[in-house]
Amino acid sequence: MAVFVVQASEEGFSKLQIFMQQLIDWGVGAGGRIIGAAIIFVVGRFLISFIKKLVSKLLVKRNIDASIQSFVKSLVNILLTILLIIAVIGKLGVETTSFAALLASAGVAIGMALSGNLQNFAGGLIVLLFRPFKVGDWIESQGVSGTVREIQIFHTILTTSDNKVIYIPNGALSSGTVINYSREDTRRVEWIIGVEYGENYDKVESTVRRVLAADSRVLDTPEPFVALHALDASSVNVVIRVWVKSSDYWGVYFDMNKTIYTVFNEEGIGFPFPQLTVHQAKD
Repeated sequence: MAVFVVQASEEGFSKLQIFMQQLIDWGVGAGGRIIGAAIIFVVGRFLISFIKKLVSKLLVKRNIDASIQSFVKSLVNILLTILLIIAVIGKLGVETTSFAALLASAGVAIGMALSGNLQNFAGGLIVLLFRPFKVGDWIESQGVSGTVREIQIFHTILTTSDNKVIYIPNGALSSGTVINYSREDTRRVEWIIGVEYGENYDKVESTVRRVLAADSRVLDTPEPFVALHALDASSVNVVIRVWVKSSDYWGVYFDMNKTIYTVFNEEGIGFPFPQLTVHQAKD
C-alpha cells in the first residue's frame, strides 16, 4: 500500500513538472512574441513618422497644392498604420491569412457600418478632383463658415473668425451647396443707408460719391452704384454698391460705415429714427 502511494506521488510530481515545463516554454515563447511585437510597433511608429515627414517634404518640394498635401498625408498615415497593426498581430502568432479571411467574411457588415465614411472618402476625392475650394479659402457650407485649414480623407477642417475648429464631412461638401468667398479676385460690397425725409437726394448722392472716391480700395471698374432704394416708413433708403478686392471686403465695409456716419453729420444730413405722429382731434 505504501509503495502504491509513493508511485502515485511520483507520477503526480512528474505530471506537475511536465506542466510547469510546458508553462515555462509557453511563457518564453509568448514573451518572445510579445517583445518582438513591441519592437515592431516601436520601430514601425518611428518609420511611419519618418515616411510621413519624407512624403511631406516631397510634396512641398514639388509645389503640390496644400489641399492635396493634407489629403495625401492623412491617407498615407492611415494605410501605414493598418500595415503596422497587421504586422504586430502576425508577430503575436495570429495567422494573418486567417485575420484577412475574418475581415473578408465580415466585409459586408463593416461596409454597412462604414458606409458614411466611405462616402466621405469618395467626397474627399471629388473635392480634390473638381476643386470647389482649396486650403486658405473662406467658404460657407452646411450652415457654417470659415477658412479651410485642412482637407483630410474623411473631413474638411474649417477655422472660424473666432478661432473655432469645425469638422465637416467630405460627403456633405461634395454633394451639398458650398459658397466660396475667396474664389474670385473681387467682391461687391453693399450698404443701404437711411436718411430723413426732406433731405436733398442730390446732395446725399454727391456726398456718398465723394466719400467713395476718397477710398483707394474702391475699384473704378465696375463703377460704383448709388441710387434711391426705397421710400421706407420713416426713412429714405439709399443703396450703395461698390467692387473691391476680396481681401479688402471687410475692411472697406466697416470703414465706410464709419466714414459715411462722420461725413453725413458734418454735412448736416440727418439719419432717421422711429417716430410716431399723434394728431389730437379738437372738441
